[in-house]
Amino acid sequence: MRGGSRPAAAALRSVNQLFYEHTTAGAYATLFFAEYDDRERRLRYANCGHLSGLLLRSDGALERLGTTGPVVGLFEQWDCEIEERELDPGDRLVLYTDGVTESFNEAEEEFGEARLTEALREGPESPPQATIAAIVDGVRRFSPREQHDDITLIVARCRAS
Repeated sequence: MRGGSRPAAAALRSVNQLFYEHTTAGAYATLFFAEYDDRERRLRYANCGHLSGLLLRSDGALERLGTTGPVVGLFEQWDCEIEERELDPGDRLVLYTDGVTESFNEAEEEFGEARLTEALREGPESPPQATIAAIVDGVRRFSPREQHDDITLIVARCRAS
């Protein structure tokens, strides 16, 4: 863990402790924490049991930002790792909830990560707001019935210096 990551890790341990102490036994939450240094173009993140974040590189490569620690609130003794990635201009970070990927169509097929990734690759130069709108529209067309879970989607693009 680098020096800048220590305060983040300590804050996450505090979040876990508060959650553990103030919720019913067995309650937990997933969490994706990210902080970005625009000057250094460095992303620091912790993924505590959440779906993998997606880092779609400007060259089309896809990296999954997988689990770095357990869910929060379930364990009294808890810790996680803070990972780092250097970003290049045009790289996109995508964070989402399972309401995006676990939306079902009439044939009971999930929208899934593959369709999400395909949608992201369709508009590599689109502004994040347009990308979000296109994905949400695609999920709603794929799963036209009433949505039973939230659809939360964050898309951020690394700018040129």
